Amino acid sequence: MRDKVKALMPRARTELAELVAMKSVADPRQFPAEGCHTTASWVAAAFQAEGFADVALHETPDGSKAVIGSRPGPPGSPTVLLYCHYDVQPPLDDAAWESPPWQLTERDGRWYGRGAADCKGNILMHLTALRALGSDLRVGVKLVAEGSEEQGTGGLEAFVPLNRELLRADAIIIGDTGNFAVGVPTFTTTLRGIADVIVTVTTMKGALHSGMFGGPSPDALGALIHMLGSIHDAAGNLTVHGLDASQVWDGVQYPAEQYRADAGVLDGVGLAGDGKIADMLWARPAITVLGIDCPPVVGSSAAVQATAKARLNLRVPPGIDPAAAYAALAKHLEAAAPLQARVVVEKMSLGSPFRAKMGGPAETAMAAAMRESYGREPATQGHGGSIPLCNVFQETFPDAEIMLIGVEEPKCLIHAPNESVEPSEIEHMALAEALFLQNYS
Repeated sequence: MRDKVKALMPRARTELAELVAMKSVADPRQFPAEGCHTTASWVAAAFQAEGFADVALHETPDGSKAVIGSRPGPPGSPTVLLYCHYDVQPPLDDAAWESPPWQLTERDGRWYGRGAADCKGNILMHLTALRALGSDLRVGVKLVAEGSEEQGTGGLEAFVPLNRELLRADAIIIGDTGNFAVGVPTFTTTLRGIADVIVTVTTMKGALHSGMFGGPSPDALGALIHMLGSIHDAAGNLTVHGLDASQVWDGVQYPAEQYRADAGVLDGVGLAGDGKIADMLWARPAITVLGIDCPPVVGSSAAVQATAKARLNLRVPPGIDPAAAYAALAKHLEAAAPLQARVVVEKMSLGSPFRAKMGGPAETAMAAAMRESYGREPATQGHGGSIPLCNVFQETFPDAEIMLIGVEEPKCLIHAPNESVEPSEIEHMALAEALFLQNYS
C-alpha cells in the first residue's frame, strides 16, 4: 500500500496544480462564481472516476453547491463519510506572495499556492487513498465536499439536518485540519467556539477641536483604548471575570521556541499569558481585537473623538458556554468604561466549541493506521478555530465517530500569503486513510 501511494504522488501534484489554478473563492463580490462552479465539477468528476456513481452537485441554503456521492461497500459493512471543502480563502496581499498564488510552485520541497493545504491538499489526500485501494474497498464510503466553508455562511450546516439519510455514516473523517508538525500524526480532538462582539463608545454629540476643547472633553477613543487594555493584565492573562483561564491541555505540548518560530514572533517580543502554550491555544479562552473604527493616522485632524468602535473575537474552549462567555465580556466592557461613557455591546455571532469522542472502533483503527504510516504514536491537539459543521454532525448523527485529520500543519500558513503544503504529509496521510478504509471493517 505504501508503494501504491508513493507511485500516485506525481498524479497528486499534477491534479493539485489544476485545483490551485481554479480561483474558487466563494464570494462573488471578490471573484466570479465560475471559479467555484468549475472546481465543484472537477471534484465531482474525480470522485465519479473512483466509483462514486451517484455524484451530484446539491444546492445548499446559502446558494453554494455541495459535491455529494457514495460508493457502496460489502453488505453489512460500516459506512465512512469523507469531508473536505473546495472553496479557498482569497489570496489577500498579492505583493506578499513570493510566487503566484494561483500557480502551484515548488520551493525547498514544499508546494506553494492558495488552497494547496486548505483544503485542496485534503481533497488529494482522499483521492490518493481511494486510488491506492482500487477495488479493495471493504467499507461503504460517502463524500461531501463543501463549497462555502471559508465564508462561514452556513450552507452545509443547514443542509445536513434536512438530508440525514444522504450523509448518514458510522465514521466521519473531517479532512480540514492536520498535524502538530510535519511527520507527527495528529488527531484534532477539540475546537474552540466563538463569540464575536462589536463595542461602541460614545461620549459627546460630535468631535471637537482638541486645541479649543481638549483636556476636560471625554475622549471616546481614549475611553475605548482604556477598556480594551483592561481585558488583559501586564503579562497577557485574561482579566474578564467569569472566563475560566485556568484549564490545562493534556495532549501534545507545544515548545515555546517552536511556537515562536511557527508564529513568526519577533526576537525579544514576549508571549502572552502565564500558562503553557498548549494551554493558551487550546484549553483557555482568548480575546483578540480584530479592528477599530477611528480616524486613520493619515488624514486625521486635531479633534477629540466623540465615538469609537471595536470588533472583538472571543475564542471559547470546550467547557465554557459561548453565551455565558459573551455575557461576561459584555459586562466587563461596560464596567471598564471610564467617565461614565455610553457603551453598547452588540453580539455578532456565537458558535459552540466541539470535543470529539475518542476511543471508539473508528478512532482505534485510524490510530493504528497513522502509527503504521508514520512509524510513531499519534498525538492529540486542539484547534484554535471553529468548524461549526462538526457540531451539526455530532447533533445529527450522535452515534457516529468524528475524526479531524488532514495535511495541514503550522508551516502551511493557511489563510495567509505563501500558503504551502508539505508533499510528504499528503503521502503519509493518504496512506493512513487507505489503511483505515482497508481495516476499519
